[in-house]
Amino acid sequence: MVPPTITEMWATMGSTIASFMFVWAIIRQYCPYEVRRYFEKYTHRIMGFFYPYIKISIHEFTGERLKRSEAYAAVEAYLSVNSSKSAKRLKAEMGKDSSNLVLSMDEYERVTDEFRGVKVWWVSSKVMSPTRSMSYYPEQEKRYYRLTFHKRYREIITEAYLEHVVREGKEIKVRNRQRKLYTNSPGYKWPSYKQTMWSHIVFEHPATFDTMALEPEKKQEIIEDLVTFSKSKEFYARIGKAWKRGYLLYGPPGTGKSTMIAAMANLLNYDVYDLELTAVKDNTELRKLLIETTSKSIIVIEDIDCSLDLTGQRKKKAEKSPDDEKEKLDKEISRKEPKEEGSSKVTLSGLLNFIDGLWSACGGERLIVFTTNYVEKLDPALIRRGRMDKHIELSYCSFRGFKVLAKNYLKVETHPLFDTIQRLMEETKITPADVAENLMPKSPSDNVEKCLSSLIQALEEAKEEAVKKKAEESKEKEKIKENEAEPKVDRTAAEAL
Repeated sequence: MVPPTITEMWATMGSTIASFMFVWAIIRQYCPYEVRRYFEKYTHRIMGFFYPYIKISIHEFTGERLKRSEAYAAVEAYLSVNSSKSAKRLKAEMGKDSSNLVLSMDEYERVTDEFRGVKVWWVSSKVMSPTRSMSYYPEQEKRYYRLTFHKRYREIITEAYLEHVVREGKEIKVRNRQRKLYTNSPGYKWPSYKQTMWSHIVFEHPATFDTMALEPEKKQEIIEDLVTFSKSKEFYARIGKAWKRGYLLYGPPGTGKSTMIAAMANLLNYDVYDLELTAVKDNTELRKLLIETTSKSIIVIEDIDCSLDLTGQRKKKAEKSPDDEKEKLDKEISRKEPKEEGSSKVTLSGLLNFIDGLWSACGGERLIVFTTNYVEKLDPALIRRGRMDKHIELSYCSFRGFKVLAKNYLKVETHPLFDTIQRLMEETKITPADVAENLMPKSPSDNVEKCLSSLIQALEEAKEEAVKKKAEESKEKEKIKENEAEPKVDRTAAEAL
């Protein structure tokens, strides 16, 4: 009998594999999923008596994917170091300060690790759910890591190795952590796990408290408050409060509210979540966004008085004037008109629960920051202590604030023109943004004296404008008084006749 050639062997093997794949495709197509799961379950159970290895799966999300697993993140970080030496397929991401690349296992890759002489295997994989469950996400593609080891090492792996992996993974995460600036995506853009509720870029804002035009005492007070909060985990647990703190930043436009947020993030090394309320569909979606935020973060709602109709001032009972009746009629008409399909339905109650309700305790070490130009427009319930714990007023630039900006922009601490600037700043108001704009050199030929002269000119123009505005207001008040006095004169003449 002539032995088969290598070509014939490969042809036979290919035919066998093709037949097997065809039969398997038929089974998957026509055999009910429940039946296949039933056979798989008992097959695994029978194989367990003979298979000497134990497998542990660590999934990215558990339950209905409310929050990313910290264990999964720790394993991912741990393997990013260990897998880069042995894995053949790797993913690369930018690391801390955008100065290096961090490598991690690609999907379906397998690597080997060793602990106390015990050899273990890690596999990165994912699974697609066969049916659509009642979940926040329409497509259920779930990633996980699977650890395999011999059953004789069960105690070493479960008691020591896994603890080692989590501990090392957390330390690696801190070393490689790159702070991010997040913004929320509209709800209709969440087709799968790959499109998350938050989109992000690297947070690289250079602002610090040293560069802010604030009085040193106020600056130090804010810094101490922030640092104390970041070290108060045990204190908040002892008093029974969620580890969070609210800050209300208010003041005229251009006084440094956004810069203050960046300085806070840089001081504490926190991520920033810039929440756009107008892109949030309803209160339920707002809660989902909160759940997806991480610890060590600042949740920001800028210009909250403009974001939505959340001023919520309680309506007082008063006599209705014709104008009030007309306004009510206009509201009734507008209520009957069809609203835009994408309009937000977030309510004041939903926002209050977001800040201070049960769901606000789903994570720790968070700051919630509101900014507004008109604090008097906000509902008292929204900014009371316990929700917005610290109110920080950022007002017009003082002379001490100007000196900070002059040092930063022009590298000068004293100058003969400082006396003139101090006198003008005591007589008029100017925002730090306007001061900074005038101190910034616009061309290579702009020197210190030219920039300071530009600021003096701006201060003089602001002073003149303020004088004109005050004169106009006085004239309007006089006109109002004259109009009020005219009916009295007419009435007195009529009585005399």
